[in-house]
Amino acid sequence: MNVVVIFAGGTGQRMNMKTRPKQFLEFHGKPILVYTLEQFQQHEGIDGIVIASLAGYIDYCWQLVHKYDLTKVAAIVPGGENGQMSIFNGLKKAGELYDPDSAVLIHDGVRPLIDQETISRCIDCVNAHGSAVTVTPATETIVMRGESEEIGEIIERSHCQMARAPQCFVLKDILEAHHKAQLERKLSFIDSACLMRYYGHKLYSVEGKPENIKITTPSDFYIFRAIMDARENSQILGL
Repeated sequence: MNVVVIFAGGTGQRMNMKTRPKQFLEFHGKPILVYTLEQFQQHEGIDGIVIASLAGYIDYCWQLVHKYDLTKVAAIVPGGENGQMSIFNGLKKAGELYDPDSAVLIHDGVRPLIDQETISRCIDCVNAHGSAVTVTPATETIVMRGESEEIGEIIERSHCQMARAPQCFVLKDILEAHHKAQLERKLSFIDSACLMRYYGHKLYSVEGKPENIKITTPSDFYIFRAIMDARENSQILGL
């Protein structure tokens, strides 16, 4: 089986949101989270979805699930105090509902531009290698921070990739790594790939599309809106 854990527990601090978290911002009357969920709902290889949400928004999430007929959503659980704990809560519920040998795709609720091809390639990579980390090529020069405001090492751009999502693993393997992190009180891994690498798992990459951005700042939202408008206009004009 292939299942998805959607992390939708952020509070949107970098968006300076005073009304609602960024995952519930609307475009054409539909929340960003729904655009994300629909990509997995529509993929024929996805069997189920678990959402880790802000506790105060669980009822609202269920309202969205019913309104948009997101039938693959099997559970919505409260998130934790940080991203790692929220994902862990989602994975625990997935472990209760699905076969431990399932492929699990971990994705941000605010990455609505994920595409069907990347989802398929992630599933194939997990089946072949046990992991799949979506990446895109680095398009800017990467420099290391030096001392006293000096520039440190300049890294050749062609050797660098940007880690994105989905990040995908065998369900039992990622759960085991999370349990180890809990026991060792290592609760500040920046993402699932870092956690799995720390516990000795080999990671394999799947190249995704550059537009699969994470909507973190107001400018990200405007980019998302521009891309969606461009897609809509191309359909209308038959381009």
